[in-house]
Amino acid sequence: MKKVALSILFLAIVVVSNAQSESAFKPFKVDLSLGYAMPGGTGAKGGVLFALEPKYEVIPNLSVGLRIEAAVMARGTVDAQGYASEVDVKAAGSYLLTGDYYFTETTVRPFVGIGLGIYSLASASADENTTAVSAGSKFGQLIRGGVEISHFRLGVEYNIVPATTTEYIDYNTEAKTTLKTKNGYLGIKVGVCIGGGRR
Repeated sequence: MKKVALSILFLAIVVVSNAQSESAFKPFKVDLSLGYAMPGGTGAKGGVLFALEPKYEVIPNLSVGLRIEAAVMARGTVDAQGYASEVDVKAAGSYLLTGDYYFTETTVRPFVGIGLGIYSLASASADENTTAVSAGSKFGQLIRGGVEISHFRLGVEYNIVPATTTEYIDYNTEAKTTLKTKNGYLGIKVGVCIGGGRR
């Protein structure tokens, strides 16, 4: 069994090495991006985002990476009747494993990508009773597309994150109310790629 496992490992190294040697670009790079975060839902307010994403090209035209992002925005929060609540603007972070596929190996490189990981949601206070919308973490995903032109990157990402449901008691009427907070958001980004240039 050990010989079989070592043979498979050796074969995988050879295949990846040969594939990597055919690529026109250096395998490692880091993307730095700034952009606009547009959350969904009634009462939501857009904000800014910042992302850092180291990547490695495992085979020609396919890169895998780790996206670390902070987005400052007001998530859309509504009660059971559909009325929006005033929500403070807060930062939320995410940590996703990503994969991008590039359609060309020229200076202009359109791409599509996906990602999976954890979204860390900040707590916020809602409406005049300072109701707490609790912090927490959700497993989510993203889909994205865009283009890299030399070392510049333009992209659009949709972050798919399950909604948060919070129950609270109104201190004035003692009535229970359920708040639903939408956590998904659209990101429009511009950035630079450090490294990853032509060999």
